[in-house]
Amino acid sequence: QVQVVESGGGLVQAGGSLRLSCAASGRTFSSYAMGWFRQAPGKEREFVAAISWSGGSTYYADSMKGRFTISRDNAKNTVYLQMNSLKPEDTAVYYCAGSRYALIKFPITDGMDYWGKGTLVTVSS
Repeated sequence: QVQVVESGGGLVQAGGSLRLSCAASGRTFSSYAMGWFRQAPGKEREFVAAISWSGGSTYYADSMKGRFTISRDNAKNTVYLQMNSLKPEDTAVYYCAGSRYALIKFPITDGMDYWGKGTLVTVSS
């Protein structure tokens, strides 16, 4: 059974940084693309970033470019989301997702079969 577990959320002041982690188990982690999504209160879930199986390709939502960095350590079965220059509008539950594909697919949710329960990030002004 595939499991995806996020961690690292918390409360941070605007302008601060957080690093989220996502640990995956139950299949060959290094063979599949991974992604981060988020859902703010009262809003629909939106895409944040994705990374291919090797880490050689990454893709970001426009509003996150330059502030967020996705990376992975296949030896640790973990994908990370480094978030810098956080804004109050970044407040959301952040979800990690595992793809059925090795490469990033479009639409970005295509093939994202495995989801964690999320970790809450709160950015205070």
